[in-house]
This record gives sequence, C-alpha cells and structure tokens, in this order.
Amino acid sequence: MMDSCLRGPLGAAILESPRAEEPLSLPTPAPAPAGAPRSTPASRMSVVEHVREMAAAGLHSNVRLLSGLLLTMSGNNPELFSPSQKYQLLVYHADSLFHDKEYRNAVSKYTMALQQKKALSKTSKVRPSTGNAAATPQSQCLPSEIEVKYKMAECYTMLKQDKDAIAILDGIPSRQRTPKINMMLANLYKKAGQERSSVTSYKEVLRQCPLALDAILGLLSLSVKGAEVASMTMNVIQSIPNLDWLSVWIKAYAFVHTGDNTRAINTICSLEKKSLLRDNVDLLGSLADLYFRAGDNKNSILKFEQAQMLDPYLIKGMDVYGYLLARDGRLEDVENLGCRLFNISDQHAEPWVVSGCHSFYSKRYSRALYLGAKAIQLNSNSVQALLLKGAALRNMGRVQEAIIHFREAIRLAPCRLDCYEGLIDCYLASNSIREAMVMANNVYKTLGANAQTLTLLATVCLEDPVTQEKAKTLLDKALTQRPDYIKAVVKKAELLSREQKYEDGIALLRNALANQSDCVLHRILGDFLVAVSEYQEAMDQYSIALSLDPNDQKSLEGMQKMEKEESPTDATQEEDVDDMEGSGEEGDLEGSDSEAAQWADQEQWFGMQ
Repeated sequence: MMDSCLRGPLGAAILESPRAEEPLSLPTPAPAPAGAPRSTPASRMSVVEHVREMAAAGLHSNVRLLSGLLLTMSGNNPELFSPSQKYQLLVYHADSLFHDKEYRNAVSKYTMALQQKKALSKTSKVRPSTGNAAATPQSQCLPSEIEVKYKMAECYTMLKQDKDAIAILDGIPSRQRTPKINMMLANLYKKAGQERSSVTSYKEVLRQCPLALDAILGLLSLSVKGAEVASMTMNVIQSIPNLDWLSVWIKAYAFVHTGDNTRAINTICSLEKKSLLRDNVDLLGSLADLYFRAGDNKNSILKFEQAQMLDPYLIKGMDVYGYLLARDGRLEDVENLGCRLFNISDQHAEPWVVSGCHSFYSKRYSRALYLGAKAIQLNSNSVQALLLKGAALRNMGRVQEAIIHFREAIRLAPCRLDCYEGLIDCYLASNSIREAMVMANNVYKTLGANAQTLTLLATVCLEDPVTQEKAKTLLDKALTQRPDYIKAVVKKAELLSREQKYEDGIALLRNALANQSDCVLHRILGDFLVAVSEYQEAMDQYSIALSLDPNDQKSLEGMQKMEKEESPTDATQEEDVDDMEGSGEEGDLEGSDSEAAQWADQEQWFGMQ
C-alpha cells in the first residue's frame, strides 16, 4: 500500500500507470540535505496532497470536484488508493459539502470516513512493531478523527437533530475533548434541559480557557453563583494587567441572571463609565435590554440608539428596539429599521421580528404571524420572535397555540416579565382567571415585589370583583415605588374609572404626565375630562395622543364621539354646509382609496400578498 505522504509525479501516479490494477507506487525521493526547506514541489506531490493543500487554501469548490472524481475512481478500483488516502479524500470531500451547506450529504461522507478510519486502525494494530517511537508521516497527515466528529455534530445541529449531535460528541473520551467540543456540548445539554451536564462542560471550558466569557454567561444562566464563577478566573485576572474589570463584569451579569435589574444596571453603568470600557457596544446593548426589562422604555431606546450610532451594522438587540419603537407608534422608524437590518443580513431573526412588529401594530396579524414564524425558523431561541408569534396568535383567537409559544419564551428567558405578561393575557382572554392568578403569584414570588410584578398581580385581581380592594392596594404599592410606571398608572386609572372618581383620576394622570409624554395616558386623560365635561381640554388631549401615535384607534374614536355630541345649532349648520357642497363626500372617498393604495404599496415591501 502506498503511503499518503510519499512524493511522486501526479501524471505517473494515475494517468500513466502501466497497470491500473496494481496499487499506485511512487519512487522514493532522495533524502533532503540538512537544513533544506520542507516544502514539496507541486510536481513531486501525490494527488491526495494536492487535495489537502487546496482544502487548506480554502478552495472548497475545487476540492469537491476533484475529490468526487477520485472517490469514483477508488470505487471502480478499490486498490487504486490506500485506506489512509481514501479516508483523507472522504474527509476533504465532506468538508467541502459542509461549506456548501449540504449537511445531510456531509454527514453521510463523514460517517463513511469514520468507518474507513476504523478499518485503518484495525489494519495498523496487526502490523508488527518496528520499535520506532516517532510518529509516521502517515499519522501526521491524517485528518483528526475528533475533528471529524465535531464537524458531524455541527451538521446535526444545523439539521436541528440535537440528540444525534449530543450522541456523537458524547462518544469522544473526556480527556480528548477540546474546548470547542466542550462548549458545543454545554450548549446542547443546556438546550436539552440537562443542566448538571451543561455546568460540568462549561466548567471544563473555563478550566482550559479561563477568559471564555460566553462560558461564564452560560454558568451564570444555570444559577451557578457569581463568586464561584469568579474564582475560576481569579488567577488569570491577577496575572494579566488591565483585567481588574472582569470581576465586576461577572458580578454585573450575575445580577442579570438572577433578575435583579436595578443592581445589574448600576453595576454595568459603573463599568461603562470607566475610560477603558466607555462606549462598548455590548455593554450598551446589555444596559438597553436591562432598562427594557425594568420597564424604563425611554432609557432603553436611548441606549439602543447610542449603540446603533457606534456600530451601524449592529443586529443583536435590534428586535427589542424595533418592538419598543412600534409600541410608541413610530411605525415609519420601524419600517426604516427593518429595511436597514435586511440590508445587513436576512439570515438573522432580528430583521424578521422588526418587520413583524410593524405588521402587528398595523393590525395585520396574519402577516405578523408569518414573519414571527420565519424568525423562529432562523433562530429557535429568539425570545422576541416567540413573543411576536404568540401575540399574533392570541389576537387571531388561537389562544391555545399562543400559550405554547409564551411558555417556550418563559423557558428561555425566565427573568423576563413580558413573557409572563403574554401568558397571563392568554389566560385572561380564555377566562382562565384561576390559572392567571396562580401564574401572577408565582411571578411575584420568583422575581420579587417590584412595581412591575405588583402591577401584573393587580391586573389579574382587577378581573375578579372579589379582589378589587387587593388590586387597589397592590397598585398603590407599585406607584409608591415608581410613580412614573405607566402600566401601574393605567391600571389605577381604570380602577378609578370604575369607581367614577374622575377628579382623582385626572390628578393621577396629570402627575404622571408631568415628566413624560405617552399616548395612552393622554388618551385616558381625555376620557376622564369628557366625563367631567371639560370638552375643549379633552379634545386637546386626544390630539396630543394622536400626534404621538397616529394609529391609536381609541383616541380617534374619542374625538369622533365628541364631534357627534356637539350642540344642535352647530350640527344644523354643518348639515346646511353639506347640502351646499355635495361633492365633499366624493372627495373623502377618493382620499380613502388613495390611503388604501399606499398601504398596498407598503405591503409589497414585505414580500407577501
């Protein structure tokens, strides 16, 4: 059998061999003088070495063509290549398929390569030992079997066959696992709910690479104490200058994963203010996300905008940013953001989520559902995509399907209150008040008594006449903690409206609007002013609400209702004007057609009809 690392002319090796049935044999070159360079001239390389060099050079399409032809030759004449050469050809061919994203085909070829390697190992065992302890040239040239198994696991993850990926990596002995193998195993174990095995694998990554920050985040997300994680990096922090910030960084993200948003914000702000870490995009993105979780949407948007200015190609977190813009009624900004993200990459979930938010807040729920599903297809761990799809399903009346998506979002992000809010809304929509109450109480106990959890529990209590007083107490506590928390203000105003305490409601809303401007608060204030016959100011409040969100239907309905309740004299005068100008109605209809045409043009941007 021919050794794969022996040198010889390519033409003499294959095309000019006098007897094709015999194994290819090449003349042994004279030994190189001491100190001579080790590079092999192209004319003296074997064909497998040519394939290897092209693979190393990244010429994947060339490797695929040549290795495919050589494998066919080997199939027609099994003695044409040695077992080690065939193993190499199979691996390089599989690598080229992997590069072309033909993952099932790549798995097939990798499996054949491992079978060939197994046969090669058996052949090597029966050969007599020469007593030479040095590695043979053949063993040095062969692709690593461990690397082949890792590539197979990558294929399985791309095919969403996580169990097969875990099985192939589990077959690698612990001592032979490289950091990237342990990292992949840790992520797969975590996704499968095998937390203990995931923690063990993350710790092994840190033992080998103590500055693997994503492994640190993985451990913190699995409830490993921040002090324990920090102890695993202490030696490297003390031995390398300018790494004193790392212990504070670990502390900050420990707060993040325990749901202590306030302390997490304060700790990251202290990091971000340091001169060496100022204007770090990742820290700004984390701050924006934390402000969002804490219900401080204004500061969240500011931090997202700051991060976006520093990195115009930023994608991470832009789904949350788009959601916040859509909630504020800034649909034109959402549309522009979606276009920009699609120009950066359409292979991430974020652009699809942003476009879905635009559709959802334009009340096009079926389109939002499709866009959310597309985002989940690209990234099954996208919490924002799950929330978008769940909200669309809920608004389309498919509550049970929506519940499944909100539960999955909770599993992925147990510290995000909006996941629980979506699920509780589904329970309330299906009149399952008992389930909603149980869930709200669990959130209150798990995430602690803060303005958000108090308001969520009060929201459920408002649905039951028996617990109205409890809801009032909870809302008062929430507003004591955060007088500007909009959801608490809205729910307290709803309670005061039921009790017809309109003057108290007006005072509450004016106080909340003193330092902020919100469409919903202005609209509710308009409703309360109508109730106390302050029509002119009510009209002003509705106008402000519509200027903040032109698509707010309730504000528009409030204005229309006031116009219908005008004095009889004004109404008669308007009728006379209508009689004199009969063409006015046609103009209105034409305007409606024009508006519909504009929406149709916008719909084409999303690629759906």
